Amino acid sequence: MKLHRLELTGFGPFRETQVVDFDAFDADGLFLISGRTGAGKSSILDGVSFALYGSVPRYDGGERRLRSDHCFLGDPTEVRLEFTVGDVRWRVTRSPEYERPAKRGDKLTTEAPRAVLEQWIGGDWVGRAAKPREVAHELDEILGLTAQQFQQVILLAQNKFSRFLLAGNDERQALLRTLFGTRRFDQYIDDLEQRRRDAQKQLDTAGEHARTILDLAEQLIDSHELAGDTERPAELAARRQAAELADQRAAYRIEARATERGQADAAAAAATAAHAALVERAQRLADRAAARVRLDTLEAESPARDLDRSHLERARAAEALRAPLDAFVRADAARTDATAARAQAQQAWVDAGGDADADLESLIDQLTGDVARWQAAVAQERELAEKEALLITSRRAESESAETLAALDAQQALIPAERARLEAARTAAAADAARRDVVGQQRDLLVERLGAAREAAELEPEVEAAEAAYLRASTAAGEAAGTVTRLLQRRMAGYAGELSQRLVDGEPCEVCGSTEHPHPAETGDDTVTDDDLTVAERRRDDATTAESSAAQAARAVRERRAAARARMGDVTGDRDAVTVLSDELAKAEDELAVAERAVSAVARFAEQLHELDVLAAAAKVERAERAATLAAEAEKRVVLETTVQSLEVTVAAARGDHETVSQRVAAATARRDLARGLGDAQRTVADRERVYAEALADRDARLAASDFRDADDAAASLLDDAARSEIDACLNEHAAALSAARARLLELELAAADDAEIGDDEVAGAERAAAAADHARTVAIGALRDAESTAGRLRELLLQADEAYAAVAARAEDAAVVSRLADTVAGRAPNTKKMDLETFVLAAELEEIVAAANLRLTEMSSGRYTLHHSDALQARGKASGLGIDVLDAHTGRMRSPQSLSGGETFLASLALALGLAEVVTSRAGGLRLDTLFVDEGFGSLDPDTLELAMRTLDDLRVGGRTVGVISHVEAMKEQLPAQLTVTATPDGPSTISQDLPAPVV
Repeated sequence: MKLHRLELTGFGPFRETQVVDFDAFDADGLFLISGRTGAGKSSILDGVSFALYGSVPRYDGGERRLRSDHCFLGDPTEVRLEFTVGDVRWRVTRSPEYERPAKRGDKLTTEAPRAVLEQWIGGDWVGRAAKPREVAHELDEILGLTAQQFQQVILLAQNKFSRFLLAGNDERQALLRTLFGTRRFDQYIDDLEQRRRDAQKQLDTAGEHARTILDLAEQLIDSHELAGDTERPAELAARRQAAELADQRAAYRIEARATERGQADAAAAAATAAHAALVERAQRLADRAAARVRLDTLEAESPARDLDRSHLERARAAEALRAPLDAFVRADAARTDATAARAQAQQAWVDAGGDADADLESLIDQLTGDVARWQAAVAQERELAEKEALLITSRRAESESAETLAALDAQQALIPAERARLEAARTAAAADAARRDVVGQQRDLLVERLGAAREAAELEPEVEAAEAAYLRASTAAGEAAGTVTRLLQRRMAGYAGELSQRLVDGEPCEVCGSTEHPHPAETGDDTVTDDDLTVAERRRDDATTAESSAAQAARAVRERRAAARARMGDVTGDRDAVTVLSDELAKAEDELAVAERAVSAVARFAEQLHELDVLAAAAKVERAERAATLAAEAEKRVVLETTVQSLEVTVAAARGDHETVSQRVAAATARRDLARGLGDAQRTVADRERVYAEALADRDARLAASDFRDADDAAASLLDDAARSEIDACLNEHAAALSAARARLLELELAAADDAEIGDDEVAGAERAAAAADHARTVAIGALRDAESTAGRLRELLLQADEAYAAVAARAEDAAVVSRLADTVAGRAPNTKKMDLETFVLAAELEEIVAAANLRLTEMSSGRYTLHHSDALQARGKASGLGIDVLDAHTGRMRSPQSLSGGETFLASLALALGLAEVVTSRAGGLRLDTLFVDEGFGSLDPDTLELAMRTLDDLRVGGRTVGVISHVEAMKEQLPAQLTVTATPDGPSTISQDLPAPVV
């Protein structure tokens, strides 16, 4: 990371904008930031830290103090920093929260904090984020360092880097934990501890499960009387052996029940066969009686079937006469219809004025010639109507052209006055339009503040609910913890009673060793068990977790409300902020609407002026066109008047007595059509009379050759296809049924020749015997199934019990492994160093830091001092493994860092800080540090040591790195010609100037 340019405005001791060009020191690589005490040297580093993180290393949450006390109320406060990470150049601009005069009235309002992040792309700055939260998120991704890491490895602030050397193990652990983000290892320890507790619970559960399965097996043995005559043993192995004997008895019971079922199956089969034989003989006798009845019924129907057969044969004979009979009926109907049509046509001809005795053919020829002649005049009649319509249109167009020409002349006379009016209106609207940008900015600010005010108001119920939930969760956690405490107290008080329950006469006591127990302690009714404690502890842990979650939720919603109030700013008056800001926003909206309307009016007036000019030019062109059109319309009107007069003479001659030629043509055509219709009807009647005579002669000839008396007798004998098919099917069906009935009766007579009659009581008795045998068989099957189910369930429980006890042994081994690992990573025995996992990881990091620091400390101390990492045990349970000792080569003994002098402490701290910077940046993805600052501490060094420190800093310039040193030591001013000087002016504010050495020629 490399810094390029820093601008400070109204920040710290700087009121006017001060610029620091870090690129100007690239040639020297090492420059001095000097100035009198209090002038503002460290404020330059504060500006860098504030620009990147919104905080400074010297203040704790002091963002409001960053605004310069020398600023006037209307002066801005802003910090802008340009820097490069990798190959990308960035610019961040940030302003803290401060008070400024309100845009209305004489009160103050709070300016909300602002931040903008931009990227240099293609010669321009392109925005990437525009809100403090978004900018912080983007910079976290870009930098890869937290604010504390950045201040520890880049801004070695005043008295900060010596803190790491002189800190105790606990404080050093806290700092390293923040820099390297190792809190996750605490979670690993907690996870392993939870796994240890879970493994122990699973072990206890597995043992209880195994005992439960064996209890179920014994309950099954007792319920099915498989235990035998012996009493149940108490030991586990004897209980398992007794269950195995019961399993053998269950197997024997299966064999016995299988024999009983075989006997029941044979008896049931015999009874069922006897019953079936009786039922079959009774059915044969019943079928023979039914067959006799069926045959008698069919023979009684034979006479009716003979009549059906005679009717069918007569219908088949009449079928040969169907065609001539139908032909005669159709010819008679056609003759009747034709006669009626002729009478109708003759009446229509007479009604139309026709002569009944007229020569129709001659009349039709005459009318055809007249229609053809008058048809030509129809087209001329249509043309006359069209020409008359065109003449009316032409006269109207000529009149309209004359009127339009007069209107255009009047319109041109009004244009000058309208133009003057529009010019005056545009000038008036431009004055109001000029205020749009100012009013728009005020409106946007009020919109943002009103949104924040509404958000704050909406969050009030959430804050109240979250705090109430926090209170409930806190109360519940306290009650759960109190419950655990009371149970532990009761458990401690009841230990003697529990011990007395395990005493056995003749066996030694677990406490005193005596085999006699004259006064065992009493066991109370409220004994606390391990399960009671486990449930209470689980409830306490759940309540504590819920309390922590509720606290976090309440804190989060309070922070959101505070952020919303900060964005809202100060609101004065007795009304709520939303109402006040809504009123102010409404006023601003009204003012903006007026300005917007004025802007639109200016554009509208300009457009109207342009349209007016276009209209004037178009009116001149249109007037010339209208004059030409008027002349053309007059000429067209004269031609049409001449044509209309000629057509009127021709059409009048063709109309005759009718209103139109078309009506005369239609009347002649209708008269000709009536004459044609009458002639056609007369010819049709003659044709139908001939066909009728032929059909009558053919029918009578066929009837004379048949057995039927007349046409009516033949028609009555006809049957349709469906009726004939139905009678035929009925005759066939009766014949087939009669034949089948005779054959069936013969078969049954032969089969039942030797069968004696059977009574109903005999069949019912056989049925009862078969049902009883079947019930006995069902009972035997159920008994066998029960015996098999009991034996299978017992064998299954025994296998499950064996698997469960095997699982107990396996879980016991796993639980021991997990417990040992959890104790080791938590720093408990067998961990002899008493160092937990996180401390172990941090100790490895500290070893690398010390190794990197010794590369510079050895040179700066002329080989006298080297730092050593110590993992010695600490007293009183303090964290071990993070100690730092100093080896003094002059004495060969280890020393505490606190025993070093001020100058020695500075050198050791500087070396350790540089080593820490290298390790931290390597962990951050190898971020290259091209700019580094060291703030003060050089005043405690003697000239020789100062020279060694300067030589070390000079080595940091290798590879293009730039190092800034903050100091007021005069000797450093002589050694470092490249300087950045901070000077306090007589009236208070400070200024920054850059001094660069003259280039070497």
